[in-house]
Amino acid sequence: MVSSRSSILLLIASQLLALSPSTSSVLASPSKWTDDQPLEREILGSATSPSRKLRKRASGYNNPADNGGYMLTIVNGTYPAGLGEPLNVILSADSDKEVLVKSTDKGGFLNYMLVAGLGEECLGQHLGSIQEANLGDNQGNVSEVEELRYNYGNPYIGTCQETFNGGLHLRYWIQNTTNAYFMAVSVEMDLNSGHDIVRNGYNIGRDQLIGNLTGTTIETKNLTNTSTFSGIGTYMNYTYQTNVQYVSGLLQNSSDDINHYITVEEDGLPAIDGLVAVLTVKITDRPPSYVSYTHLPTPRLSIYLD
Repeated sequence: MVSSRSSILLLIASQLLALSPSTSSVLASPSKWTDDQPLEREILGSATSPSRKLRKRASGYNNPADNGGYMLTIVNGTYPAGLGEPLNVILSADSDKEVLVKSTDKGGFLNYMLVAGLGEECLGQHLGSIQEANLGDNQGNVSEVEELRYNYGNPYIGTCQETFNGGLHLRYWIQNTTNAYFMAVSVEMDLNSGHDIVRNGYNIGRDQLIGNLTGTTIETKNLTNTSTFSGIGTYMNYTYQTNVQYVSGLLQNSSDDINHYITVEEDGLPAIDGLVAVLTVKITDRPPSYVSYTHLPTPRLSIYLD
């Protein structure tokens, strides 16, 4: 239930959206998704012992199930009880260290997410439910770091529009043992529909995110555990090379224990296809104010002149 304070903030947000310029006149980000992809597509894209020493996988993350964790989130108050949402995207810890920092500065994770048009929530207020996850990193059940929402081409207050209209959104957690980011990505309905998940919304949300980050079109029905994609995206003069591998074995091709499974199942298929998109991201270009002294011996010293 939305509190009175949240109701006031939603009212303010609705007034701001009414006063703001249309999406077409808003200052657009320099990333590919704003330039040559139709808005309609974006909207649709709208236990073992705790003492066991974990070993970092070559793929840059640990399977939570290897140490008592889960690849489904923990959602309170579901019917039936015990349902969760798939952690269907992983940002590998083999990515550049700057991308693994929760920040919009210096090419950090939040700046990278803006390549896909995803930003922090409307007026800094979280109006959805808080979900938890256990990433098998000896931290137990941990609340989400935050929720990111699609900004409809307006990086300032566009996430307010997603709160009302629905669309692409994600929650994320950071694995303590590897620093990999685990994301639960989906496309949700509008606020009046209680933000239920659209048909096939977990798979579509995952693939919309990947498509936006790589500048490619993902055909969900054609994906297998051998599917790979690669592409570049730019935001605030940081250019990111994203390499994607779809992997099986972390999630099941099933509707079992999946939240909103009734609204998500489509054409007799399970709610999720069991594939997880693993991203490895490198920053290939930085703004002129960034100076990197690559000639120095390890550890590498980088100086930012912001």
